[in-house]
Formats: sequence, structure tokens, C-alpha cells
Amino acid sequence: MATITIYIADKIFTGANWLSDNAVVVENETIKDIISISSLPTNQKAEKFPHCFLAPAFIDLQIYGAGGRLLSAHPEPASLQKLQEHNAKGGTFFCLPTVATNTYEVFYKCIDAVREYWKNNGTGILGLHVEGPWINASKRGAHIESLIHSPSVQQVQDLLNYGKGVIKMITLAPETVSAEIIKIIKSQGIIISAGHSNATYDEAKEGFANGISAVTHLYNAMSPLQHRQPGLVGAAMDDATAMASIIPDGYHVDYAAIRIAKQVMKERLFVITDAVTDTAEGEYQHQAAGNKYEANNILSGSALTMTKAIQNLVNFTGIELAEALRMCSLYPAKLLGLNDYGKIEKGYSSRMLVMNEKMEAIQIL
Repeated sequence: MATITIYIADKIFTGANWLSDNAVVVENETIKDIISISSLPTNQKAEKFPHCFLAPAFIDLQIYGAGGRLLSAHPEPASLQKLQEHNAKGGTFFCLPTVATNTYEVFYKCIDAVREYWKNNGTGILGLHVEGPWINASKRGAHIESLIHSPSVQQVQDLLNYGKGVIKMITLAPETVSAEIIKIIKSQGIIISAGHSNATYDEAKEGFANGISAVTHLYNAMSPLQHRQPGLVGAAMDDATAMASIIPDGYHVDYAAIRIAKQVMKERLFVITDAVTDTAEGEYQHQAAGNKYEANNILSGSALTMTKAIQNLVNFTGIELAEALRMCSLYPAKLLGLNDYGKIEKGYSSRMLVMNEKMEAIQIL
């Protein structure tokens, strides 16, 4: 039986533009229509959110855990449930929980945790982002050097076979893997992102040509843009289609650098939180250091939520609210190939976010 709900707020951000005096009609978790409020029957019940606006719920493609339960240290469905509850408070409904460079045993356990979470009808978890261990040790950041390596074809095939349907994204250094391996990963429909890499401009561009479609946390842990050696940063900016994530917390990247990247990359730049949580277990022991996290005195993750990212983009980089919202919803949805997310339009998912005039998350619908 169809369940119809109507939502009204002061404004609606559709993903393309702003609407006023309109209502969103939802039927069974799908947007059925957007109609003028004046055309609603006078006795029609609706959920109203005064002094607020509606926007597509956020999508975070890189987050490691929440509530003291880092996924790699606690590879269990309960950790994913905790993560989902944390995300909802910051306006995020969909995410890719992420596991940094680790043993294959830990990767397998995290894959099992996602499958079990789905089996229990858990929502919001789209799959797994595997970050490393096929990266460059010289750009490891807080990643564990002893576990970093260039993979064999067999190692890649074993991980992909075990994680089939769960692994949705892999961050690797293009200079450490062969074109054959990139081809194998791409053939499984997995997004390949270049990161923790010391690739030259030419190596990065070759990687993009071979099937790498994204760059992980632009500027951080990668060969920088220099006038004689453009590096991975320069290659990402110069490519016509490669997308890149960025961490707008004011610690990982200077706000001026975000503004410059945005002017060049436009809709190819999107937001991740890269958020971690306090943990004293497992290979990565993060401790809060103000509004960021450190491991062994090395910057290891953020304390961002997507809502805070929106506020930072608007307040400190001069990016307009509409574009900031797209960077947290429409653009990551595009990278993932989610064709019914990131917009408030007929036929799209009804996962919407209520935000107030201060750009604070109020409720996910």
C-alpha cells in the first residue's frame, strides 16, 4: 500500500536551484512530485519545517568510524550502526566506511561486517572504501609503513573476490601498481582513486587514462603542484574528467588552497570528512587534538561532519551555499554512479535533509 508524505519548508534546494512556496510529495521513499503549496487541498496534512530548507541528504565517501569504534579495530555491524547514528547528526545518510592500510585479515573482517549489517537490514552503508595498502610509503602520512606494498595480481584478485559487491572504492598509488591490476579492479565496477602517491604528472595522467577516475583528499599525502613538476595535484587539476575529494576542516588544507582548487576543478571537486574517532585499539590509535585527530603525533584524520564542512566552505572559502551542498551530495553521488540521489526531483530518493538558517542539520527525512 502506498504511503504518501508531504514536506514543506521555507525553501527547497533541488540540487540545481532554490524553490520557494513548494512542497515535496514522497511516496514509498521516492519523490513523487514537487508542487506549489497553493495547489495543496486545504485539509491536506503535511510535515512543516519553518525557518528551514530542504536539501538532498549528504554522502560521505571516506569516514573511518565514530563513537570510539573505528571500523578497522572493531569490524562488527555494531560499529557500522554507531557510524550511521553519528552521520545522521551531521546530515549524512549514505557513506563508505573506510579502512586504511592494514592486513588482509582485517580487510576481510570489515567486508564481513558490512555484509552482516546489510543482512540485518542496516541502512546508509553503501559499501567499503579500501584505502591502501597499495600506496607509496613516501606519502604514507599516518598509514603503517610495514604493511604498505605493491600487490601481486593474485593478491588483488583474492581481495576483490572476497569483497565482491562490498568493495566500492579503492585508493592506491598509480606508480605502485601495474596497468593490468588497474584494469582488473576497474572490470569489477570499483572506483579507483589515486592517493598516498608520489606519482609524477605523467604517471598520474597515465593512471587516469587507464581507468583511475578520482583522487583521494586532494593536496594531502601526494606529489604537490610545482612549476617544473606538476605532480598528482597538477594532473588532477589538469584532467578533464577526474574527480577529487577534499577535506575542508582548515587543518588538512588551507581554505585558500580549497578556493583555488574549486576555481579550477569546479564540479569535479567534492567533500569527504576523513573523520576518525578516539581509539586505543588496533593498528591505528587516534587521539583528539583540538578539532582534528593525530596518531603518533601525525595528523591522522578530521573531526568534521558534513554539516561543519558546509559551514566552513561558505564561511571561509566563499563558496556559495548551493555549490557547497552539491559538493556534499550531488557530486559524490555522480562519482558512485547513483543516478537517483543528490537531487530533489521526481523519481529520486526521498532521503532529504532539513537544515536551519544557521546551516545546522535538524533532521534527515
